[in-house]
Amino acid sequence: MIEIATSSTTTTLVIAGDLDLAERDQFPEIATRVVGLRRQLLVIDMCRVTFMDSTGAAFLISLADAGRKRGGATVLRGADERDLFVLEVCGALDLFRIDRDHRCESAPAPSAPASHGPA
Repeated sequence: MIEIATSSTTTTLVIAGDLDLAERDQFPEIATRVVGLRRQLLVIDMCRVTFMDSTGAAFLISLADAGRKRGGATVLRGADERDLFVLEVCGALDLFRIDRDHRCESAPAPSAPASHGPA
């Protein structure tokens, strides 16, 4: 799930769940909406991202590239090292400002699946 919030100067995307190939159908519409808002600063909140593959990375890269072409900036907050590694492997980490000071709210731990094996 991706939510979009705006202020006078900033667009914030809050992403929850997987950011991957299975979610790609929604990427063009979201990108069009974000680019159409024409805010100078795009903040991408990744605190609740559970998994990101190269398709999700390409989506983030396209958002950052569109912002950069307009003279704007894209900030990643709450991205974990695994997500940053994917962007680095794609050669795109320099498109983003990384907010290393942001602290994500603690999410409740998922309950463990029931064991189906012998006790």
